[in-house]
Amino acid sequence: MNTIPRRKILISALAVGFAAALLAAPRPAAGQEKALSLEEAIRTALTANEASLSADQNLVQANATLTRARAYFLPTINVSGNYTRRPFEVVRNVGGTQAVIQSYNAVSGQANLSMILFDSHSIPTLRQAKYDRMAQLFGIADAKRSLAFEVGNAFLSTLGVDQVLEASRSRLALAKQTLDASKARFEAGLVSGNDVTRAELEYATAEQGLIQAQGQVDTTYLELGYLLNSPPPSKLVTPDLLLKATDIPIPPAEQLIREAAARRPDIQQLRWRSEALHALKLEPLLKWLPSFTLSGRYTYTNEAGLTGRNFNWNVGVSMGWSIFDGFVRNADFSDRKASAIQSDLSLQAAERGVDRDVRDALITLESQRATLKLAQATFDVAQKNARETAELYRQGLGSALEVADANFSLFNANVSLVRARYGLGTAYLTFEAALGLDPLGKEPEIEKK
Repeated sequence: MNTIPRRKILISALAVGFAAALLAAPRPAAGQEKALSLEEAIRTALTANEASLSADQNLVQANATLTRARAYFLPTINVSGNYTRRPFEVVRNVGGTQAVIQSYNAVSGQANLSMILFDSHSIPTLRQAKYDRMAQLFGIADAKRSLAFEVGNAFLSTLGVDQVLEASRSRLALAKQTLDASKARFEAGLVSGNDVTRAELEYATAEQGLIQAQGQVDTTYLELGYLLNSPPPSKLVTPDLLLKATDIPIPPAEQLIREAAARRPDIQQLRWRSEALHALKLEPLLKWLPSFTLSGRYTYTNEAGLTGRNFNWNVGVSMGWSIFDGFVRNADFSDRKASAIQSDLSLQAAERGVDRDVRDALITLESQRATLKLAQATFDVAQKNARETAELYRQGLGSALEVADANFSLFNANVSLVRARYGLGTAYLTFEAALGLDPLGKEPEIEKK
């Protein structure tokens, strides 16, 4: 028998035996690529995504509302002037003094001041504006936190499909090695054509899987780039939260629930909004009290007239009191009281929801940890089986069908391991969200501006 085919057979079979380890090997790093970290991705989204920028404008609106409420307690000053040209002048002699009644060129001006001294129903409006602004600050923090978690989930999803793509590439390389070995053994007359046919089918299936995985990778990178409002990154850095999700100890649920209720910005936002509605409900009742307004005027004219004075001023205080309005104030009070009660109920439901969210997140996290352990054990068994099957095939004690099945099982186990690993990462993000933290495990910053 010719020695050349035997040498090919030996080389190909040895390649099959060692190729199973390729599935666990990481992708070679490209030296020119700058990998994007999760922290950088979140920072980019918060500075460029329209949802974050729109949330900032909510604070601008809240500040404008507060300014208008404060303006009610400040004076308003108006200044006006007038010039008139006439065809003749009118002068009168009053007590031996020439008084200009009407001059050729008449110039006049006045300054008016108005200030509310007391108007009780404006006080609740100011308090409401202050509380609404505080609620808006927490609302902005919660909106940006939600965007950060959206980025975090997209980041993990992209990493996951990227790893599936690597597993698909390794599967295709392994299928190519098996196909080459089968052809060599068939040419040497050691196996039948069925081995080659089965190896060709496995190669075609692996090739199709690689194309599908590549499409998923391209799609997820595009989605991530859309969230960041920037060109899609070419490479991602595996975040530390995957290690935290696996190893970090979990405190008792009761402690976590208390901390979450005090920390979560969405709960704080509801609390401040409830305070605002409670402040505003008093406004109709305070309308029963009178209001007092200070007014003043300072004038100038070059036509002194009979008074002989070019400058003049006056000041006064006026009172307004609505004695009866057809019980509109009573109706307004009932309406706003109902709104305040509804707000309290929404806050109560949200606080109860914190308990549910934290406990659900804990259950999911523990379940995903168990899933990861099972996936890791399954992968180890499949990897060992693939190596043993490849060795038996090399010794002529197995078939290409068995090798293909073992390699397919290894591929499925690898994909399951990847999904379990990043599924645990997603569960940990949900856990952090329930606790009121951001994806990096930090408390959200409330901008006191």
